[in-house]
Amino acid sequence: MTEAPSSSRLSRRKLLQLAGVAGAGVAPFSAMALPALRPAAAPFDPLAEICRTVVPVAGPGGAPVKLKLAWNATAICTASAPVAQEAGIFARHGLEIEFVNFGGSTETLLEAIATGKADAGIGMALRWLKPLEQGFDVKLTAGIHGGCLRLLAAKDSGIRTLTDLKGKAVAISDQASPAKNFFSIALAKAGLNPETDVEWRQYPGELLPLAIEKGEVQALADSDPKTFIWLKEPKLVEVATNLTGDYKDRTCCLLAVRGSLVRDDRPVATALTKALLEAGHRVGTDPRYAAEAFAKYGGKGSIDDLATILTTQDHNHRPIADDLKRQIVAYGEELKLVNVFKPRTDLQKFADRVYADVLTAS
Repeated sequence: MTEAPSSSRLSRRKLLQLAGVAGAGVAPFSAMALPALRPAAAPFDPLAEICRTVVPVAGPGGAPVKLKLAWNATAICTASAPVAQEAGIFARHGLEIEFVNFGGSTETLLEAIATGKADAGIGMALRWLKPLEQGFDVKLTAGIHGGCLRLLAAKDSGIRTLTDLKGKAVAISDQASPAKNFFSIALAKAGLNPETDVEWRQYPGELLPLAIEKGEVQALADSDPKTFIWLKEPKLVEVATNLTGDYKDRTCCLLAVRGSLVRDDRPVATALTKALLEAGHRVGTDPRYAAEAFAKYGGKGSIDDLATILTTQDHNHRPIADDLKRQIVAYGEELKLVNVFKPRTDLQKFADRVYADVLTAS
């Protein structure tokens, strides 16, 4: 019921480094001309064993249980949702899922779950943890994947590391975006003050590269698939991602479930969580299939690009239980560092409150 030991993951990475595949991915916050490819398949995944034990839920008369799942159909990192739908994984677990697409801020997904407009959703930890600190009745049941945030700089800017950003301007889509939160944390850890050493300038999401081109900023921070597509431009270089350095095994997006569903119908919350973990395994082992499934729901980009993006992310590490709670605590400590979380918040109690273990037999 726990993740593979870290030593197993590290040995796999060492082998990949020898093969010349993932070398750039482990250099902490170093400049990368191209995104480092991550392994398409994990040799050992204990979560797959959890998901093999399928006990389908059923509604009245044995009908599938209907649920609404909130997601962002433009975010390739949430590909486990369309994969679960297209591969029949939801159906095998006794679920009939209606997607509720929130194409804007992932914060609106959380609000939809908290207010009962959706039963569950997939969204970004660094967008959701602050509202959860304030008491939303939503429970986190699993990490979905790692990676999807990138910081890009103009190639002629000389910016190759985070410390090179001192005195520079960075384009972002909004002042509370996960990209700004994450790279503010990374800057603070690198010894810079993210509030005074860097200027954050807000632009409409699609215009971030234009801000660099016009010389108004020297770098941008945003999420896939946009950042991956922008990186194909020869004038841009990747400086850091949320998989570099200490974050190589950190989850990025989470599954959140309506609190009342966990309390009143736990088997349904269990079935949904298992289905998405199983689908995440399929994304990690078959990124092309995942890209094709995602594209059916309006995902932008060529199948080749979308599949490649998925290989640069980490869909083989989907934390649950104590592993996920440790990561929630770590994020909380970092959000305190950049004055997002309240200094007095007891992070262990916070993690215990917002995480719901629906995979262990009650």
